Amino acid sequence: MLMLEAVLQYRFLQYAIATGILASVLGAVIGVIVVEKRLVMMSGGITHTAYGGVGLGYLAGFEPMIGAFAFAIAAALGMGYIKRKGTFKSDVIIGLFWSLGMALGVLFISMMKGYPPDLSSYLFGNILSVGLTDFTIMALVTAVVLLIVVIFFNYWKAYLFDDKFAEIRGISVPVMDYLIFVMIAVSAVAMIRVTGIILVIALLTAPAAAASLLTAGLGKRMVIAGILGTFFTMGGLWVSYMLDISTGASIVILAVISYFLIWSAVRILAVNAGGRVRNKWMS
Repeated sequence: MLMLEAVLQYRFLQYAIATGILASVLGAVIGVIVVEKRLVMMSGGITHTAYGGVGLGYLAGFEPMIGAFAFAIAAALGMGYIKRKGTFKSDVIIGLFWSLGMALGVLFISMMKGYPPDLSSYLFGNILSVGLTDFTIMALVTAVVLLIVVIFFNYWKAYLFDDKFAEIRGISVPVMDYLIFVMIAVSAVAMIRVTGIILVIALLTAPAAAASLLTAGLGKRMVIAGILGTFFTMGGLWVSYMLDISTGASIVILAVISYFLIWSAVRILAVNAGGRVRNKWMS
């Protein structure tokens, strides 16, 4: 009741809730694709590389989020190109980009004159500090990503099913690869203010992974992941507000705990039913 009264009274809570819901929807749509294509580590690498752009933005005097978007997209395209060439092991490339982005961020910040800025909101998120600009960015990114997924939904189903099958259907797999890499980049950066660079990967994976335990359909998974993501975000926001603790950490902890609870419940139900556990996430 206290939180409801605060929502009606304070604009920052209204922005936090609206942005959190959008982040949940965005994370669900992208997260299902990320989990299905096993791009979790690449998503983490792209997200952490964005820290270099944040540092450059502060050093050069422009909006840090612009730098984050630029670095994340460049990292996504770079990783995608090297991965497709097969010259190096993908995990090595991800680790190098991951480390380079974080190192550049630290370097740029250390080069600033005077007292360095507080970057905790970029690293760990602070949904309570989002404003109109953050909400607008989230709304635009969510709208564009949803539009791309909806328009090319059948393409995504073929692409996620099998690369060879997609090629037979006349779908350009390289184009789909680069498209999803860029979508991961812009989505992850847009979600930084909710959970932070370090924790955003959980909001991308936990709802999608939990949804995959409950249904096999791509569209249904995205819907369920969106519902779960909204519950995690709003629940974490409520807990952080009531206990005065970190919002990003609260959201992630609730998401991870909920995933394992769902995993355990599904497994117990399957065993009690005497059936075989067919879901690949439980094998």
